Amino acid sequence: QVQVVESGGGLGQAGGSLRLSCAASGRTSSSYAIGWFRQAPGKEREFVAAISRSGGTIYYADSVKGRFIVSRDNAKNTVYLQMNSLKPEDTAVYYCAADSLLIPATIPERYAYWGQGTQVTVSS
Repeated sequence: QVQVVESGGGLGQAGGSLRLSCAASGRTSSSYAIGWFRQAPGKEREFVAAISRSGGTIYYADSVKGRFIVSRDNAKNTVYLQMNSLKPEDTAVYYCAADSLLIPATIPERYAYWGQGTQVTVSS
């Protein structure tokens, strides 16, 4: 059974930074491509960023490109989402998703395993 756990959410200020972490257990971390998604109240879940199993392929949504950085440390079985230059519109529940994909996906349906989500709130 694969477990996915996010951590690091909380309250941030506009222009500030937060870092989220995602740990996927069950197999070695390098077995999973990881996607980050977010969902604001009343909105659809949207893609944020994705990283391949090796970390060699990375995708970002246009809305976060240049502000967010996704990385992974397979020795620690952890993927990070560094969120910089935060905006109030980044407020959402952020989800980490994992799957044994050869190429990371940008749509949620491609991921089999999901974390419980972590709230990020950005004040203006």
